Parts: sequence; structure tokens; C-alpha cells
Amino acid sequence: MKLEGIHHVSAITANADKNHDFFTRILGMRLVKKSVNQDSTSSYHLFYADAVGTPGTDMTYFDIPMAGRTYPGVSSISKTAFRVRNEEALEYWLKRFKEFEVPHGEIQDRFNRKTLDFQDFEGSRLMLTVDDGTGIEFGIPWTKSGIPEEYAILGLGNVQLTVRKRDRTAAVLTEIMGFELIGSYPSDTAGMEEIFVYSTGKGGPAGEVHVEERPDLPPERPGRGSVHHVAFRVKTYEEYSKWNNYLRENGFMTSGEVDRYYFKAIYFREPNGILFELSTDEPGFATDEPLESLGETLALPPFLEPKRDAIEASLRPLNINKQ
Repeated sequence: MKLEGIHHVSAITANADKNHDFFTRILGMRLVKKSVNQDSTSSYHLFYADAVGTPGTDMTYFDIPMAGRTYPGVSSISKTAFRVRNEEALEYWLKRFKEFEVPHGEIQDRFNRKTLDFQDFEGSRLMLTVDDGTGIEFGIPWTKSGIPEEYAILGLGNVQLTVRKRDRTAAVLTEIMGFELIGSYPSDTAGMEEIFVYSTGKGGPAGEVHVEERPDLPPERPGRGSVHHVAFRVKTYEEYSKWNNYLRENGFMTSGEVDRYYFKAIYFREPNGILFELSTDEPGFATDEPLESLGETLALPPFLEPKRDAIEASLRPLNINKQ
């Protein structure tokens, strides 16, 4: 069994309207699913991805209006990257971030790639990274956003984990999940150990987890802008059906097999407390909506459809336009 890379990253927003504006208007991603948190149906769950919702391209947000601020620390997914084609694209985004007053850093080298840090209005810690296209395939750019296709975001890149003890997380990645240590690069924080890079699938940013050891930090107190979990791609249902027993046999408490309708999932925590998910590529977001109108109406999986009236009554209206 081999994981194929990042499937999705799920975070928290306290303002779904502004969150939608940022990811669709400023970043040019497509809202491919407007649904609800299946574990708390009075809140929205928004999925932003490429033009067709390709696995490995979607950043999702749980809408929690009362979420407080995030206090960064260890046991966290501390950065989420998105892929672009080349350094010219980074120059485009640098100008765009200045134009829209998006907090950002400068273009810098990390692991022999050009990168650009930025944040959304809630402090989500995000990054653009150049992908040379030799690893995991790109997504399909969403061309109706106004972003030139050659500069568009092409899917998720690596995630960064910030932990107190790297070796414990590294052991899970390599000995349980099949990742390979492929190198390291200097930390942005003076005096800290290098950040180690682990890779799976066909490689490249979309198949990488970067692990930062920070014994000087307290545990993160999550809030708006923080990441809830990262999911990894399971290519087939056959492999998915084996993962739950495999994890339990190796001492992990799991959620069991969870049917999210758009994909099947298994959840567990690695030793530093970060929530991992294993998710299938299929059936995908177009299973209950036409591809041309993804994300335009409230989509509910069949097991929630009988409760639609009550769910819609519990949701606050969203002021988001059709794309």
C-alpha cells in the first residue's frame, strides 16, 4: 500500500463570505462544493479546488463564526502550499498580493525551489511553491476566475508540520505510511534544526510533508485560520479497505471507515497529536452535481438529504455569488 500524495487540507474560518471571496476572487480557485460539516450540520463546509475538483487540489474550510484567534505552536499543520508552474508565476502573484494588500513575504529558496509565503485575512499560513511538473500531475486551472492560465494555482503542494519531537512523526511517516526521507533545508528560525522533507507517490511538492522540530514552542491553540487536518490520497477502494486494520494492528486508534460520500475516509492522530486522514480519490465532487455547476447550490450527501429542511433552517445565509 502506497499513498499517492496530499488529498486535501481542511482549515477553519470565522467568516465564510470573506473566505469565499479570498479563495475565489483573489486566488482564483473554484468553489467545487458547498456543503455542511457532516459532524455538525449547522455549519458550512466549503471546498476550493481546480476546475474539476481533482483530488490533491482542494483546500477546504469549516465555517465556525465564533472561532477565536489562533495561537501558533507545536502539534500543528503550520503551513499549506499551493503549486504554480514557474518563477514568473510567483512574480505575478507577488504583484497581485501587493495590489490586494494580502500579507506576504518575499520570494525565497526552500529545498531548491522558489517559494512565496502569504496569509489570508484570518492569518491562514499559506505558501506558493514552484513545481517543475516532474512529480504528481497538475490539476486543471480554473479559467473563469480572471487569473491568466499560465499563472494559475495548479493544486496543493506540501504541508509543513510543526512538532516538538520530529523523530516520532518521522517514524509514522516512513515506517507506517510509506514516505521516504529525501532531504532537508534550513529553518526560517535562527538556531533551529533543519526542516526535513518526506515524500510519497510520484513525488514533487504535492507528495511531500515537511517536518519542523520546535521544542521552544507551546502547543498550538487552534482558531480561525488554523488547519484542522491533512488528508492523504488512497488510490483504490481495495487499498482503503486494508488501511484501517493495518493502522490498528500497529497501535493506532482510528475513526474506522467513514463514508463522506464524495470520498471515503479514515482518521487517526500521529504521536505529536496532528490529525491525519486517508481519503479515496473516488467518487469525487461531480457525483451529485453537473460539472458545470459545481458549488452553486447546497449539496448534501444522501444520508443527510432527508434532513435538508432542518439543515437549511439552521444555516445562516451566505452572501456569495455564482462563479
